[in-house]
Amino acid sequence: MKELLRVGGGVDLSAIDTSGTPGFDGDKDAGEDALAAGTEELTELQEKLFAASRSGDTRSVLLVLQAMDTAGKGGIVKHVVGSVDPQGVEIAAFKRPTPEEEAHGFLWRIRKRLPTAGMIGVFDRSHYESVLIHRVRGLSPLDEVETRYAQIVDFEEELRAAGTTVVKVMLHISRDEQKSRLLERLERPDKHWKYNPGDVDERAYWDDYMDAYRLAIERTSTDSAPWYVVPADRKWYARLAVQHLLLDALRGLDAQWPTADFDVEVEKRRLAAT
Repeated sequence: MKELLRVGGGVDLSAIDTSGTPGFDGDKDAGEDALAAGTEELTELQEKLFAASRSGDTRSVLLVLQAMDTAGKGGIVKHVVGSVDPQGVEIAAFKRPTPEEEAHGFLWRIRKRLPTAGMIGVFDRSHYESVLIHRVRGLSPLDEVETRYAQIVDFEEELRAAGTTVVKVMLHISRDEQKSRLLERLERPDKHWKYNPGDVDERAYWDDYMDAYRLAIERTSTDSAPWYVVPADRKWYARLAVQHLLLDALRGLDAQWPTADFDVEVEKRRLAAT
């Protein structure tokens, strides 16, 4: 699944089936069963990483989630990342920059929310907003946007060198599926709070956003921080795919339980005597 989702060089987003399930040939029920089955290992690997940091291991994992609205970022946070111990997770949802943030470089606020040692960090949107919406809506001069791709590559290489494994995911939803999900939010009173009228305005720029994503992926997908495009029309598959990518990242770290810094047998005798 990992290799099927990984992209780099040139990418044609229009050629990717947003309702596909690359690397998995089961149905929704099988996918949900597989997600549940992976939870135990994900929890153990996250706990190992967290525990190892208590004995000096400085490594961490950063999951970057980028997508058009309604693509399921919140569902990933809830159903995948939310299945592990919350004390080992740091989540940052980057909204419109504050005046203070705008006064600094675009990476300033990002650096402040990077995961610390032993943590799984999650960026719900990220530094990539500065080359996506800024490019599409002209929020920054185009020549400035152009310089940011190289800055992002350097930044992510810096993270890798410091021990942070970066997992970058574009949840790729179709325009029709987004329309369906927005309509559902309008038809259900319990979903009205999630509806943003501005999302309809952004749909007019759909092709521009797809081109902006293509450019971002092509220019910033590297061996140390590759992009993964995850078909997101089927929520259950997107969750399973991201879980798979996180599992792969954590397995690669091979964190170990820290050894006791006390005599276990002595402590057993002491405890038995109380």
